[in-house]
Amino acid sequence: MSVTTTTHLNFRGDARAALEFYQSVFGGHVAVVTYKDVGNVQDPADADRVTWGQVLAGNGFHVMAYDVPSGMPWDRGENAFFVSVRGEDPEEITAYWEKLSDGATVAQPLGPAQWAPLYGMLTDRFGVVWVLDVVSEYNA
Repeated sequence: MSVTTTTHLNFRGDARAALEFYQSVFGGHVAVVTYKDVGNVQDPADADRVTWGQVLAGNGFHVMAYDVPSGMPWDRGENAFFVSVRGEDPEEITAYWEKLSDGATVAQPLGPAQWAPLYGMLTDRFGVVWVLDVVSEYNA
């Protein structure tokens, strides 16, 4: 038996755009179900917002997201979570970094670290903090 961890991201109106952006970075397929699709529209402003969505890619990338309904409290928060992307191929990690950094605030530029051949941290244009690194003997 195994357990899979999938990061679930909460937005207020940006879930579809975020999922489409992450799909453009990591590939795979976007699936989106709106509040209207499931017949759960409490506020007309929520009708076309995402009640459930995901990006699932053949390379193992998987993230889920939704738009918190208007009637519920929501705060974007600061550093509430990190999404970690770790791989073995420096070129692959660098390519993800380059795409994610579009419109991002870089906290730690991608480069060598004591524990990894490459490591970097950024906050993307949707406010999500990403940590990317290349597997080494210290973080395997």
